[in-house]
Amino acid sequence: MASETPSQADGASAAGGGAQPTKIQLAYLKRGLGQPGGKLPLFDGEGRAISPQTVRACITHGWAEPWFANPLKRDWLVCRLTENGRKLFTGQK
Repeated sequence: MASETPSQADGASAAGGGAQPTKIQLAYLKRGLGQPGGKLPLFDGEGRAISPQTVRACITHGWAEPWFANPLKRDWLVCRLTENGRKLFTGQK
């Protein structure tokens, strides 16, 4: 996955003032839909680490939440999809 610039990572949308996820954020969040507990990946489909900016932006907007600390790799943020994150794909408000 490509990394985002700071302006892309925040996902801010001029329309309506609400936040809309970027394509990169949507791809990241979508991968949690079929996982037990909504676990979000640490790596993209090509084996590259997901950008911490992407993960933090999704947490900030309430689409993802930290799940547990990884005792072996403390810098890895293990997250899961929230209900608000799921709603991005179901069209619910």
